[in-house]
This record gives sequence, C-alpha cells and structure tokens, in this order.
Amino acid sequence: MVRLPATGPKIGSLVLNFGGPGGSGVDSLKATKETVSAAVRERFDIVGFDPRGVGGSSPVRCLGGRGLDAYLALDPTPDTEAEVKEAANWDKTFAESCAKNSGERLLAHVGTVDAARDMDVMRVALGDARLSYLGFSYGTYLGAVYADLFPTRVRAMVLDGAEDPGQTAQDLGADQDRGFEVATESFLRDCFGTRGCPFTGGSVDAALERLEGLYERADRAPLRNTRDGRQVTEGVARAAVEYAMYSTSDWPRLRGALADAFRGDGTGLLRLADESNGRRPNGKYDNSFEALMAINCVDHPENPCANWPVQGTRYPKKVRAEGAPPIVVVGTTRDPATPYKLAQALAAQLSKGVLLTNVADGHTGYGKGSACLDGKVDHYLITAEAPRPATCGTPPGASRDRS
Repeated sequence: MVRLPATGPKIGSLVLNFGGPGGSGVDSLKATKETVSAAVRERFDIVGFDPRGVGGSSPVRCLGGRGLDAYLALDPTPDTEAEVKEAANWDKTFAESCAKNSGERLLAHVGTVDAARDMDVMRVALGDARLSYLGFSYGTYLGAVYADLFPTRVRAMVLDGAEDPGQTAQDLGADQDRGFEVATESFLRDCFGTRGCPFTGGSVDAALERLEGLYERADRAPLRNTRDGRQVTEGVARAAVEYAMYSTSDWPRLRGALADAFRGDGTGLLRLADESNGRRPNGKYDNSFEALMAINCVDHPENPCANWPVQGTRYPKKVRAEGAPPIVVVGTTRDPATPYKLAQALAAQLSKGVLLTNVADGHTGYGKGSACLDGKVDHYLITAEAPRPATCGTPPGASRDRS
C-alpha cells in the first residue's frame, strides 16, 4: 500500500483501484497523483495498493522477457493449422511456466473474492469504520464484490467504467469487441478533421477497410522496426490500436504511428503495444499481463484456461449489495473496454445503484475533463450524499489535441 496524505481536514482514507486486473495501484498513484481532484485530496488520504499477485504483493511470474515477446506477438486470428497449433502450444507453455515460477498456492488465491477480503483488512488497518472507494474498470468488479460481501462497511463507493458481474467472460469479450469497434470509428471520424490524418476521403467504412488491410499485411510479413530485432506482427498492430482507444490523448500518437505503418515502419505501433503490455525499455516486463491472466483464470474459469494449473471459482451470483448505501456507477457512452451497457446493468443490479452517464470517448469518465461529472463524484465522495441519476456531456473533440 502507498498513501498520499490529505492536504486539509481529513474525513478518512479513499482507497483506489486503477483497474487491470493486474495493474499496480502503488505505481499508478505514485505516477498520477492528480487522479482525484484537489477537493478530494484535501479531505482524504489517497491510498493505492497492489492486490495479491500484482506488483509488490507476491507477484505472479510466468515467462521471461523473451518468452513474453514471442507470446504477445502471436497471431490473434490464426487461419492455418500451424498457427492454431502454435497458439495452443504457447498457451500450454505459459500456464506451465506460471505454475513453475509462481506456485499453485499463490495462483489459487489471486482472485477477486480474496482481494475483496484483503481490502476489508486494509480498511481496518487504515482506521476507517467504513470504506470510501473509487474503482476504475476491473476495480468496479472488485468494488462491487466487496460491497456484496460487506455491505454495511461501505461509506461511499464510485465504480467508473463498470463491468457487469453477472456477465460471462465470453459475453464480456463480445461486448468489448463491439466497444473497440465503436471507439475506432470515433477515432477515425476525429482523424478526418486533423492535419496529417493517414486516412483520406472521410469514409469510415473505407478507413476501416484500409486498417484491416494493414493488419493483413502485417500477418503476411511483419512490419519493420527500427528499435530492436522484434517483429511488428498483426498481434502487435492490433494491440497498439486497441491501447490507443483507451484515451483520446493517445490519438495523435496513433495517427502518426499508422501513417508510418502504411509506409512499412511499425516502430510507432510497437511503442504503443509495449506500453499496453508493460514492457520496459530494457526488455523486461512488469507483471501486469501475467497477473491479469492469473486473476482472470481464477475469476472466470469458463475462459479458455484449459491448461491452467488451478481450478477457478466464479463469484456465484449477481451483485446486489443489500444493506449498502447508494453506490455511484459511471458509464461512458463510447467506452471501448467497458461499454456503456455494462454500467447500466451494474447500476440496475445493485440494490441502491445510481447511474451517472458520461457522453464522451475513452475509457472511464472521472478526471477526464467533464466538470459536470467530476463535480457530482466529488460531492458524493466528500459528503456521502448520493446524486440523482444524471447525464454529463462533453462535445466530441472539445479537449483533444488536434495537432
């Protein structure tokens, strides 16, 4: 755990989870102290933490750097028997390496239920009678499970970029696929109005076809990379584009990387993919990807985790959190990773769910430029008085870098 002390009269602690699963809350808070507003900073100690298996908390380890380079470069759309076999062999190798380097005892207890129980131990250690919590993306699932397990121990809870705990992994994957399509279409419409856009003509369908052609080109023969000896495969190219959909602040970088890629240079795409996968300049990875796989295979055993060394246990029911105070759920209308419909579903599941709608691009909504949304969230966290359901809108492109 790491704590950023309150700057004024303190209400208590505000525990943050930045998402993942697998992201280090310690590193994230150290790097982004402005995650919450000055008003919230004044009244709370801001606390980030590494859940089990993540970062500094007995991290899950599987493949080394070179192994992850190869695994993450695999063809995501295998269309030959050899490619299907290669993917299956690597999945088995990945699981075996996790068992060898992490141990089954750790792997069996990195799931969200264990993490939620840990969070209640943290609450006691912080000296708070009830938990104040802000969770993003996967952090919404963790927060919802906590509220369902310990409803009377919740003071205020904001779940931003919500997952639907009642949804299967397969359904979530399908919704995410569509979410990234919607986000990519929004990126392209924005691109048409910018200088140096690598797509011309103003047709989204034509631009999507050209982008798909780039993936097919990288599948046939990887793009060149001027940084090191790694190849920019279809898998790398797709990972780069999806990563840039999380934040409109990355759209200018993606435009430049795609312009280079159409000329055969995939270096810019590789940089984006490396950031997505937690690869450092020295070739070593943080453990975010390996922890993500380990946590997901425990939480969602229906996932394709056939080779996983331990049996997962899915949270057995939809989340109601009966007895908890009102819980605020934030959904962004063009969120690529957690589509808006999931926020609607979670708010409806909760016995006292309050939905705040953020009309915008990008993943999650709080702290992304909407004074309307931020003000409602801040007031709720500070006072524990829930807002009414509301919609906050950001005009498309209003806060984007159009250089």
